[in-house]
Amino acid sequence: MPAAVIHLKQEEDFRDVVHQTVQVLAEGGVVAFPTETVYGLAASALRADAVDHLLQAKDRPQGHALALAIKGYQEVWDYVPDLSPVAQRLARRCWPGPVTLVVDDRHPESLLNHLPESVFRAVVPEKTVGLRVPAHQLILEVMQLLAGPLVLTSANLHGQPDAVTGQDVLRSMGDRIHLVLDDGPCRYGRPSTVVRVFNSPPEVKLLREGVVSAGTVRRLASIIVVFVCTGNTCRSPMAEHLFRHLLARRLGCSPEELEDRGVLVFSAGVAAAAGAPASPEAVETLRQRGIALQGHESQPLSEQLARHADLLLTMTQAHRHALVEHWPEVAPRTFLLCGQEDVADPIGGPLEAYQRCADQIQRCLEPWVEKVAQEAQSLRLPEPSPPPE
Repeated sequence: MPAAVIHLKQEEDFRDVVHQTVQVLAEGGVVAFPTETVYGLAASALRADAVDHLLQAKDRPQGHALALAIKGYQEVWDYVPDLSPVAQRLARRCWPGPVTLVVDDRHPESLLNHLPESVFRAVVPEKTVGLRVPAHQLILEVMQLLAGPLVLTSANLHGQPDAVTGQDVLRSMGDRIHLVLDDGPCRYGRPSTVVRVFNSPPEVKLLREGVVSAGTVRRLASIIVVFVCTGNTCRSPMAEHLFRHLLARRLGCSPEELEDRGVLVFSAGVAAAAGAPASPEAVETLRQRGIALQGHESQPLSEQLARHADLLLTMTQAHRHALVEHWPEVAPRTFLLCGQEDVADPIGGPLEAYQRCADQIQRCLEPWVEKVAQEAQSLRLPEPSPPPE
């Protein structure tokens, strides 16, 4: 029997489409979803019969792992309770989006262990699992109403080109599945990038370069440190540039080479205007230490920067409180730079006040420099792709 087709652009009630799709999946059906990359085939991971039907429909050989689509970053802990720091940052920065993370499955409390046995074998054939959060509103809303994750694979016969439109799916698989959700051409029309993350030593390796390039994966997997003050014109920019200088010396490179070593350093303010220069006294204080601060431009702390940061170091307890109150999820990654001691604001004071402030900051930076240096030295990142000839 040919698959039912819903043309999303012609539907007036999106919620009705969501409920119809949930019903098909809950009853063991196989659905072709649009995603931002290519069309995907999905079945409930709690239904062994549905996953078996999906494998037969795709003519997929045994031993080729199927990915799991999960609801979001916060759900990843249910499946990988011991997710490594580098996998955490990739999941936090890439999802929802066109990146599939392949990580070790070894934790006894993982919900993977509660999947039907045949589904577990299809998802974890070699002690690793591929996880993804697609960036398409329909599949995300459907998953919110389903118990358990979805098994997800590309909506094409094994070995055939990817389907990038609903019509592509119908031509190749229209009589093999139950429902096609046609949303026209996919945004990217290319498959997701598949990234393998190893725990020890920490390493990121590209298994398939898709929408996201190797260079972008490298940047997304880097350690991001953000220093936070109020206006981002004196304390936090001094901390940022002192940190760059100290960390580069610790790693045996120049500050300009830190990005190549997998470390990105920024500063921002909780009440900053965009584009203001560093205060003249801050510039002079660092000039005396051989560090240039003239090109600094202030920036407000954005949600994206806060979410992406691995380490948020605030000048005062009030700054930390403001961050955690606004974005509670950053609390485990947000610390007072000087432990229990605030870094006083030198604004409006003489040059000597800025010099004392810089002395305090530099003294407090030492343990953070060592922590980041140790992680950077152990982290192995993929090499950027060579430019096209």
